Amino acid sequence: MACDAPIGVFDSGLGGISVVREIRRDMPDERVLYFGDSANAPYGTKTPGQVRALSDAIVERFVRRGVKAVVIACNTATSASVNELRERYDIPIIGMEPALKVACDRGHGRRQRVIVAATPLTLRERKFAALMDRFKADHTIFPEPCPDLVSIVEDGGLDDHGRVMATLHGYFDRYDLHAIDAVVLGCTHFVFYRDYFRELLPDSAAVIDGNEGTVRHLGVVLESLGRLAPEGAGGGVELANSDRSARIAELSRTLLARPR
Repeated sequence: MACDAPIGVFDSGLGGISVVREIRRDMPDERVLYFGDSANAPYGTKTPGQVRALSDAIVERFVRRGVKAVVIACNTATSASVNELRERYDIPIIGMEPALKVACDRGHGRRQRVIVAATPLTLRERKFAALMDRFKADHTIFPEPCPDLVSIVEDGGLDDHGRVMATLHGYFDRYDLHAIDAVVLGCTHFVFYRDYFRELLPDSAAVIDGNEGTVRHLGVVLESLGRLAPEGAGGGVELANSDRSARIAELSRTLLARPR
């Protein structure tokens, strides 16, 4: 496969654009095809079977476009479908999971108290249960489903400070946040809320997401296969969505250009 072939990136909606921004920053020579499935969002309240079917249809679309790798920029879709997709398609399939290890390792052996903010399905799936099992003996983990944070991004409400902060307080006021060491953003939609989480949390609490690690892993995989785009190739991003409305197209462009 040609090294200048594109990379396919998909999400249940617009959250995965936060991963595309990371690819564009760290791998500027790569071409990216992004597909958001906003017409079927949110995935986090669907059944695993529904998410697998939707994910397979999107990857099939990418394969027809000749992609050299696929990034599932969605923790929910990764949990539900990554194993089946890897079995079916003969290209690298890069998944995501909440960056719980990063949060726990920050303690350098000290017990950490970590909130994992994610969608309901991500937190229900066996993949997350297995991840928790690796750390729960030595750390205190609080899974917190936050489905409304997906809806706010999809509605274009990120700049509604009052709505966002009221939603965050609704989820997190039950915690003693001064006793929390980190909040893991276990959904790519939630990465767009980083500044809001910083406003909500004390300075002592870290805000952690998995985007940087996912893109780093993508680069390692492509380099090992000799498929990195040549330096100076220019790169670029093509945005597509199952919701073909002008509103979603404009919102996609706005999120891509949003400061990190």
